[in-house]
Amino acid sequence: MKTILITGIGGPAGRSLAEQFSCLDGDDPRCDDTDYVVIGADIQPVDTPHVTRTVVVPRADDPAMVPALISLAATLKADLVIPTVADELAEVAVASELFAPIPVVISAPRGAGLCQDKKFTMDALDLAGIPTPGALLPTEFVSAESAGATLGWPFVIKPRVSRGGRGVIVVDTPDDIDWTTLGPAHVLQRFAPGTEYAPQVYRSPRTAEVTVVVLEKTALKQGRVGNAESVVRLPTSAALDVVHLAAATARALDLTGPIDMDIRRMPDGSPVVLEVNARFGANSAHAPELLRATLADYLAS
Repeated sequence: MKTILITGIGGPAGRSLAEQFSCLDGDDPRCDDTDYVVIGADIQPVDTPHVTRTVVVPRADDPAMVPALISLAATLKADLVIPTVADELAEVAVASELFAPIPVVISAPRGAGLCQDKKFTMDALDLAGIPTPGALLPTEFVSAESAGATLGWPFVIKPRVSRGGRGVIVVDTPDDIDWTTLGPAHVLQRFAPGTEYAPQVYRSPRTAEVTVVVLEKTALKQGRVGNAESVVRLPTSAALDVVHLAAATARALDLTGPIDMDIRRMPDGSPVVLEVNARFGANSAHAPELLRATLADYLAS
């Protein structure tokens, strides 16, 4: 029996993983797979199905967070640690060797760090020749009018560091935003109006082989932007350009393990990368092969 420690167990990604662990044998959806014991970590007590128990840990911005996770993993004699909280990934990646001999499902510090900041992500991808809508700072413009003149209308404003679609605004006219409220903590991007996808990606830390499952977002929480309310899994042949772009993005950032992305089509139909999360996402249950690949790689020994 393997003990799996999952952080952010009360969030969408953590809950999805816990359910997948309970049914890895593929039998009845109500199954309880006794091959795995899932222990959850969160900043508050939560009652999550398929989790043996939940342990309260410090917030991601608390210096005590990583030491607490290391201590918890050791106390549990965990076989694997899977972080799912975006805010903690860069710090956990830097300290991942301190969990030894317990493996941590995390990318190298460079990739995890770049993905934590949306401007850094876009700048790194631009340097690698990966198509993106760009990322400019509000401080580069004197007004919404000048930003719209450069980016085109509408354009998007989003926090540089955030989870999912929180704080994302589509600006159609200068009256839609109080420009004085913006600063270097925000980024501006061209608006990609086409179909949005949530590729679920896995890049093996052993072989560097990349697996991509394309999910099409069929409804968004904020209408034109935001997290997916519903998705549908596409055949690989239905969006080959998205498959190739997602794989190239993982390689360009040298990410390994599970990766959750947002890709959208520009007016000419070409796909661009909007966001990269170096972790399992909320929709990973639609691509169960990612978890199976993770276990095969990280528990191989």
